[in-house]
Amino acid sequence: MTKGILGRKVGMTQVFGENGELIPVTVIEATNNVVLQKKTEEIDGYNAIQVGFSDKEGYKKDRKSNKYANKPTEGHVKKAGANPKRFVREFKVENAEEFELGQEVAVDTFAAGDFVDVTGISKGKGFQGAIKRHNQSRGPMSHGSHYHRSPGSMGPVDPMHVLKGKKLPGRMGGKAVTLQNLEIVKVDAERNAILIKGNVPGPKKGFVKITNAIKKDAK
Repeated sequence: MTKGILGRKVGMTQVFGENGELIPVTVIEATNNVVLQKKTEEIDGYNAIQVGFSDKEGYKKDRKSNKYANKPTEGHVKKAGANPKRFVREFKVENAEEFELGQEVAVDTFAAGDFVDVTGISKGKGFQGAIKRHNQSRGPMSHGSHYHRSPGSMGPVDPMHVLKGKKLPGRMGGKAVTLQNLEIVKVDAERNAILIKGNVPGPKKGFVKITNAIKKDAK
């Protein structure tokens, strides 16, 4: 069965293992995960649940004009008895009927020792050159060299045009990145926090999606 939860990256710290080993961990806050919608194979063609995380700040139900949520969004979350959420994602499950609208998905869904896949939006680094963006090597920096940090040949003589997919300077970061097979070191149910070994994609306060590791299940 697929397990999943949404959270926010708090930052990194370190803990000691049972053998005294120092383990760097990333702290993920995963509070108020609410089931907003159920999708069944009979109606939608597949089984899944839609989960929302983090209420939209400043949302007020009694305001006549609300810039934080439109009427379709309000009607959608009203069925689950929840407020509009900032971060909404789907998780495929074997049987969506096992869940109820408005049901809370708690952090104890996972346990220490589980392996998970974490998806987040990588840090945006703006416009970067080919060396930083694609880890290319630079040319000689000696006097007289005409090739230092440029992206290299653009396809001279034949085919006389820039080939599609050539690694060139451009906007770097700000894309969805998934790190697989990360180990959960600790699950703190009181603080609704998950401690994951190593780093995860995205900046502090960035939203992340956590699911059980599909490659570990395959093995």
